[in-house]
Amino acid sequence: MQTMPAHAAHHDDREIETLEEFDATVSARGTLAGHRVQAVDLTDRTRELLTTDTAGAVFLGCAMREEAAAKVRADGALVFPPVPDLPFDPYRGHVYSPDELFESLPDGYEATPDARAYAWFQRTKADRDIYASMLRAVHDDSVSDALDELLSGARVVGVMGGHAMARGTEEYAGAARLGRELARAGFTVATGGGPGAMEAANLGAYAAPFGEEMLTESLELLAKAPRFTPSITQWATAAFEIRTRWPQGGRSVGIPTWFYGHEPPNAFASHIAKYFANATREDGLLARSNAGVVFLPGAAGTVQEIFDNATPNYYESRGEPTPMVLVNRVHWTEKLPTWPLLRSLAGGRSMEARIALVERIEEAPEALKRLGG
Repeated sequence: MQTMPAHAAHHDDREIETLEEFDATVSARGTLAGHRVQAVDLTDRTRELLTTDTAGAVFLGCAMREEAAAKVRADGALVFPPVPDLPFDPYRGHVYSPDELFESLPDGYEATPDARAYAWFQRTKADRDIYASMLRAVHDDSVSDALDELLSGARVVGVMGGHAMARGTEEYAGAARLGRELARAGFTVATGGGPGAMEAANLGAYAAPFGEEMLTESLELLAKAPRFTPSITQWATAAFEIRTRWPQGGRSVGIPTWFYGHEPPNAFASHIAKYFANATREDGLLARSNAGVVFLPGAAGTVQEIFDNATPNYYESRGEPTPMVLVNRVHWTEKLPTWPLLRSLAGGRSMEARIALVERIEEAPEALKRLGG
């Protein structure tokens, strides 16, 4: 069964991301000097802040009372106060969960934090405000930090494919079975976090702990809302019905972006690292797929990902090349002839032994194992 390392165990021990960690640090060490406190509400910890050394500490988006803030500043701490009226927390210490992004879904998708963050992005992107762009950058950096902590020690396989793949199709079912098999083989499945092939792979990982009938029934239920258009609300509600009916599914990661705001994140990834900057998101997704990437049929976005992944493998800039498995011969040799170019690039280099083209989705896990040595 797939594992994902327990969160929090791996972050820098000067980083404090919860009230429990704050209390434990104060009682065990008696000092907060040099620590980083991230997005923790400290309004009820005034006494501790007044009596503990905070020299050189940094408080990122921590609510605190005025006298506490004045004292820690006097100690030489840096205080970045919470930003009011933002639909997201730029200093967040953890990646998102589906429940968090889709909160208020019963009132319609427009009411959710996900939709509100996108609306804010659209509004501020146009006016080129340095303050807004700084907040986006700080947010994305916080998300990357949280994602690294989450995936520390995990064997991550990326599954790439288009958003156009509809629920209820044989392709969608195949991508779901792929995600399930990878999860059962001990890999952490990571996708672009959106609909289509991405959702199917995250669904498969979610289904990993359950028997065969759970995936069969889920695929039938989802087929009633095949696409995220015309109603994201109906599309997402169908996913949450499955999560409610089969709680405690397997874990996986989705890495979507608000850059493609028309495209909602899927609710089957247990952990969602959502970014404003698509370039940061693309590179982060591929760089973290340390056990290889499976490329399902897709269009321009998937072609871009193939070569974004091939480049560091070609130059070995991230060390040993990682496995790349392309699925569907006709698609990748005739429709979008990416495979011949990839094979030519790989010729005579160590990545040559790490690329494969397979016909059927069912062959991908075996190919990954073979290429991974």
